[in-house]
Amino acid sequence: MKTKLKDNKIFFWTVVPLSIILCFVGQFVPPVNGLSSDAFGVIFIFIGVLILWLTIGIDWPSLLCLFALGFIDSFGFNKVLTSSFGNSTFAFLLFTFICTYALSKTSLIKRIALTFINFKVAQKNSYSFIFFFLLATLLLGLFISPSVLFVILLPILEEILTILNIDKKDNISKILMLGLGFTVSISSGMTPIAHVFPLLAMNAANIEVSTFEYIAIAFPAGLVLFLLMYLLLVLFLKPEKDGLNFENISNLSKNLQKLDKKDIITLIVFVTVLLLWIVPSLFEFIYYPIYEFFNKYGTVMPPLLGTLILCIVRIENKPLINVGDAFKNGVPWGSLVMCAATLALGEAIKSDDVGLITYLQSSLGNALINLSPILLLIIFALWAAIQTNLSSNMVTATLVSTVASTILASTITSLNLEATICIIGMLASFAFATPPSMPHIAIISSSESCSAKDVFIFGSILMLLSVIVALLISYPLGLLIF
Repeated sequence: MKTKLKDNKIFFWTVVPLSIILCFVGQFVPPVNGLSSDAFGVIFIFIGVLILWLTIGIDWPSLLCLFALGFIDSFGFNKVLTSSFGNSTFAFLLFTFICTYALSKTSLIKRIALTFINFKVAQKNSYSFIFFFLLATLLLGLFISPSVLFVILLPILEEILTILNIDKKDNISKILMLGLGFTVSISSGMTPIAHVFPLLAMNAANIEVSTFEYIAIAFPAGLVLFLLMYLLLVLFLKPEKDGLNFENISNLSKNLQKLDKKDIITLIVFVTVLLLWIVPSLFEFIYYPIYEFFNKYGTVMPPLLGTLILCIVRIENKPLINVGDAFKNGVPWGSLVMCAATLALGEAIKSDDVGLITYLQSSLGNALINLSPILLLIIFALWAAIQTNLSSNMVTATLVSTVASTILASTITSLNLEATICIIGMLASFAFATPPSMPHIAIISSSESCSAKDVFIFGSILMLLSVIVALLISYPLGLLIF
């Protein structure tokens, strides 16, 4: 039996010290061509921690990331704490996990899971089951924000694995977990509805593209990429054709306990949280004041409100959830600490004081200005895809679109501005490969079903496929539309 890398003593005592050294020596590199010592420090921390995430694990390497970032002179420990544990995304995930934990203590999650499993088309074989679960995820993701969708579907997927007696180390489990994370990212780039990254790209380039025009460019590409992702996972990981046992499903459905008062109230609270997330965005183009009123409270308010109600409301003199129990059993702290580290790392990368983004914007802009249109398009697509898989989607959408629009406005070129910016916005949403790219990618990287290495390998392949799809499908469609 092969020994895991992290259990190999020679490997451990070679890679770990070198990675730790990398995290602390970068800031002592002298400035080079406008790239500051702090920028080198952040780059070295990213490399050192990424090596540890891919080879050792997520727990203490994430803490190392936070600790090392505190010694970056222009960043410091106060910014590390406010951008990680004090970040609204961290709070959003924390309170949402508590709400979904309350839901998991009822029979509701099992009912939803059984409803999906009972579809005849999903019971045909493992390949069919995987495809239709991921297709359902894709369709839901067209109008729900990626983080919200992921935390809703994760407990449902885990319940499905439990009902079907699927070991979390089986290939089917790995495919479903990777597919869930990847599909959520793909769907977030297919429409601008409840998805901010395409809109940020358009705003940065100061262009107007209608919802229909963007969907006409991005939806076909996203659909093709989804099919390629499915084939990639099932062909390389090869789920067993008879790996799913549906024989006892009908008995489980019959033996489900009836919904009681606690279940119903918990469901009402959870649905209220969902509505507060989703409904306001529908009013953006119908009645803006309603959208503006709810939008100013962000995504943290609904799950925080839900958590409060679940703690206050009592049935038979007992609260719907006990906070201590929820924190102990309902929150995946390892995944959250990793998310905190990636949030702080992303904040350091885009920090004006560190200057890494400013350097990229000025140096790359000057280097690209005289290139041919086709080469420019390829570079913008690759740049957006690579950067969004290494750092913040928001920074990627804004930075690459700003540089692209500036270059295209200052040179005589046949490159279509609107189509190019739509591609950048779409690719900025397609985060697959590394934990810093998106919170839900960090969570699947730390799950029992797949490792950060699995995510990196398959995510990197999918990233390259997304560039090819964008160049061969989205851009030609853009030329027809604009």
